[in-house]
Amino acid sequence: MTRPDRLTGVPARVLLSTDLSARCDRALDRAVQLATEWGAALTALKVIEPPQSPDHLLSWAAGDDDSSRVTIAHQQLMHDLEGTDVQADLRLGQGDVADAVERTANETDAGLVVTGMARNETLGRFLLGSTVERLAGRLRRPLLVVRNRVRGPYQRIVLATDFSDSSADALRATMRLFPRHEVVLYHAYKLPLGGLSTRAAHEHGAPGDVQEEYQSFLARLNLPDEARERLRLVTEHGALATVLTRYVRDHDVELVAMGAHGRRGLINALLGSTASRLLHWLPCDTLIVVEPD
Repeated sequence: MTRPDRLTGVPARVLLSTDLSARCDRALDRAVQLATEWGAALTALKVIEPPQSPDHLLSWAAGDDDSSRVTIAHQQLMHDLEGTDVQADLRLGQGDVADAVERTANETDAGLVVTGMARNETLGRFLLGSTVERLAGRLRRPLLVVRNRVRGPYQRIVLATDFSDSSADALRATMRLFPRHEVVLYHAYKLPLGGLSTRAAHEHGAPGDVQEEYQSFLARLNLPDEARERLRLVTEHGALATVLTRYVRDHDVELVAMGAHGRRGLINALLGSTASRLLHWLPCDTLIVVEPD
């Protein structure tokens, strides 16, 4: 079977960053589901953190326990994948998580990197902070942060858009990853001073300047008719983190995508307080798309 590559079709390989514990099961299940859907191979990366005691540190640095680590981790992965048809391999990394993920993604040419989110745990706090932000700024491939249990393929997908070039990159990648799904383009806008406020989401009912931006955005994309038919614009007045979170809850959205490109992308503009709010508040999985410069 000919495998499509990450530039022209769905990924041929998915990279999962995991510690192989129960708290990463949701990310593993989603990575397996996507790899199965796409006919892709799966690489699981487990990053070994340095031990704390001096004796263990010397042993770790000398690689004395590498063989046993590999054997135990491989057995755990194979056990977790029982009953699936996914072709998988395991890699062990050492040191900084973001560095190891970026390096492995480049070495394996993974078309998607998957990681998990665990609230109130060390890994969860770490991933919700500097690691995700650093990966979002450095990875030149989509990053999927998994929050929810897998109940099947994604059905309801939203792209948060500001009609920028990075949003265009994110839309192309999202439509490539999910070629048969409707994608809701969600745009939060501010009304001019004196304008009437509304809490309702509008479909094709945005102010004239937003409609003009949307039509210009579509023209730049130059999408085929089939792809355009899978798009639906939803606009809402208000702060993005607040109104998007409400929309996701009200419409049972399963995945929100957003784009990043250099320092100009939506996610880069949001890195810090708003991005942290989105990652904490959104009750769904999040896809951060960083395309090559």
